[in-house]
Amino acid sequence: MTNKTSEKIFIMVPAYNEEKTLESVIVDLLDSKYYVVLVDDGSKDNTFQIARTIQKKYHNNLFIHKHIINRGLGAAIKTGIQASINHDASYIVTFDADGQHNPQDIINVLKPLKDKTADVVIGSRIFSDMPITRNFGNYLMNILTFIFHGLYVHDSQSGLRAFTVDAAKKLKLNYRGYDISSEIIREIKANNLKFAEIPITTIYTDETMNKGTNTTVGLKILFRMIIDSFKINK
Repeated sequence: MTNKTSEKIFIMVPAYNEEKTLESVIVDLLDSKYYVVLVDDGSKDNTFQIARTIQKKYHNNLFIHKHIINRGLGAAIKTGIQASINHDASYIVTFDADGQHNPQDIINVLKPLKDKTADVVIGSRIFSDMPITRNFGNYLMNILTFIFHGLYVHDSQSGLRAFTVDAAKKLKLNYRGYDISSEIIREIKANNLKFAEIPITTIYTDETMNKGTNTTVGLKILFRMIIDSFKINK
């Protein structure tokens, strides 16, 4: 694949203890001629060392940022989006490091942005293909996100998203954990951004099933939404 020189596509990859999958994910993206911003969120394994080894070969296209301590997914995404903006990105895509996403789907989520029919695109996983334990949790988060933020999204917790750089600059992101996904939906609504959903493929493995929004995380997100709704309505 070849990107137009005038269009700088940055793939923002948050990573925490992803030594098993990181190399294959990052190299696939780099071989596809994307720029990659990797944010190591205080990993305790060899994630950072693996990234530095890859960077020696792809030094012009791989940018590494490291949090000294684990600050959470939201903090990592915020760091990565800002870094992509600083590197003059035209489009920014968030992409999980655990191997669950298919790099070929990046082309699909970018298309509405390039066609100027959307400012933000969220890759929507097919729930019928999702293990039932994850299916219910994600459906519940869709409902809660709609109740509190007024925008219904078929897969509000998806990690594969695409933004124009102008849209990314408008996002005011403060959440540090998995609640970043619902916060992004809030910001789409608050800034009247044009929004689209595109079906994507998801690869389910033991690695990907051990991450994401479980019941405990979901309750924390609900509590945060309630607190924020009181602040807004004061």
